[in-house]
Amino acid sequence: MNELQLQEFSEASEETVIILIVDDQQMIVEAVRRQLASESDLEFHYCTDSTQAVKEAVRVKPTVILQDMIMPGIDGLSLIQEYRKNELTSGIPIIALSVKEDPKVKSRAFEAGADDYLVKLPDPIELIARIRSHSRSFVTARKLNYAYRALRVSQQQLLDTNLTLQRAMGELKRLANSDGLTDLANRRHFDEFLQAEWQSASKAGIEISLLMVDVDFFKLFNDSFGHQAGDDTLKQVAGAMRNTVTGEGFLPARYGGEEFAVILPATSSADAMVIAENLRERVEALKIPNHSPKPESVVTVSIGLATLSPNQTNDRKMLIELADKGLYLAKRGGRNRVGVHPADDE
Repeated sequence: MNELQLQEFSEASEETVIILIVDDQQMIVEAVRRQLASESDLEFHYCTDSTQAVKEAVRVKPTVILQDMIMPGIDGLSLIQEYRKNELTSGIPIIALSVKEDPKVKSRAFEAGADDYLVKLPDPIELIARIRSHSRSFVTARKLNYAYRALRVSQQQLLDTNLTLQRAMGELKRLANSDGLTDLANRRHFDEFLQAEWQSASKAGIEISLLMVDVDFFKLFNDSFGHQAGDDTLKQVAGAMRNTVTGEGFLPARYGGEEFAVILPATSSADAMVIAENLRERVEALKIPNHSPKPESVVTVSIGLATLSPNQTNDRKMLIELADKGLYLAKRGGRNRVGVHPADDE
């Protein structure tokens, strides 16, 4: 059954006891109706055709079904099983009605799914008491079920809302930490990341390496090709960095203008040199035309490398200064190379 049908079925009155008697004998139906006639809160319905019983139960939405055990077409035991198979009638209390007090018939009725068993015609007081008791239990259970389902829906909505907020906050954090042009980490995130990694390296007693990367002759490139081409080139260099600096815990960043940086925690100078050379070669392999220093030149980068342990100095800025000096050596040496300024040269 679909959700709309379930919702419509749930709208049955919670105050009125709705009774459906299914019996092919009109005389029995009328006798039961008279027994219940004095009770103003009891709503009475009947069905004499066993083949229509389940459909009638779905239509009436009873809170109790009185089911005859012997009927033409479909017997009472089979009908009880059919009620239990149907999503809209599976929980309705069923009182089996039989012409005799037979333990075997009673046992089979309970096995089929009946909730109670009465010999017809039962005493009116007992019949009404049992109807009210089963109806009250059914309505209470239904209320609890609806409340539980509503709670589950609310919980799922809350989870979905929290997940949406978390994703939004994550995206805002990413945007706040990213450079708008290259989508690499921005200068602020670079500073925060370096501070955190410096503290971690200090506690662990390990080294941390830093690459300072500068696009060679970039100002002349802009003069020759325009700022839009310059921005496109910076994006391609950033892409080369992402493809090269893939280690977990490494951070490529745009430091400012045409200058980039790469923080390499727990990385020796030798390992950092491998990464730097791979990056330099990857940028050169882009073959972005550049008129400087020669007409047939392509865009290249110069890289400064420095490696320090916080045990050598408490000032993390020293790592940046040494990498800058390495960058100066690379540029002075002819550009498109990696320059290293050892800490022990200070």
